[in-house]
Amino acid sequence: MADSFKFELVSPERLLISEDAEQVILPGAEGEMTVLAKHAPVMTTIRPGVVTVKPTSGAEQRYAVFGGFADILPETCTLLAESAVPVGELNREDLQRRIEAAKRDAEAAEDAEARSRAELFLQQLTTLENAIIPA
Repeated sequence: MADSFKFELVSPERLLISEDAEQVILPGAEGEMTVLAKHAPVMTTIRPGVVTVKPTSGAEQRYAVFGGFADILPETCTLLAESAVPVGELNREDLQRRIEAAKRDAEAAEDAEARSRAELFLQQLTTLENAIIPA
């Protein structure tokens, strides 16, 4: 059996998962990253995407996250998400609401930097929608 580490995914609404994992794949700001036991200490921002967890106790689990940050240490990984839900609980209406809000934010941006951030977030939400919601 592979080495394990403690993984926690926390959103403002609830603790989604807290258990030992063999592997976690995170949507980091610079791209997807795989966390394994004994990972070098890292802190990273999280972009909207899917977190895939392989717990030691059973089947792979997937969660949609909408930003946040992860603190990775050799024996633990804690992801503090701005918002997160199990992929199976995510519905098209909720995602569309988030996309429409991101469009309004991009249109209302007061400067180029704010507009660029809002457009990037919108693109990430659209990519997430295409990846997990069937047409």
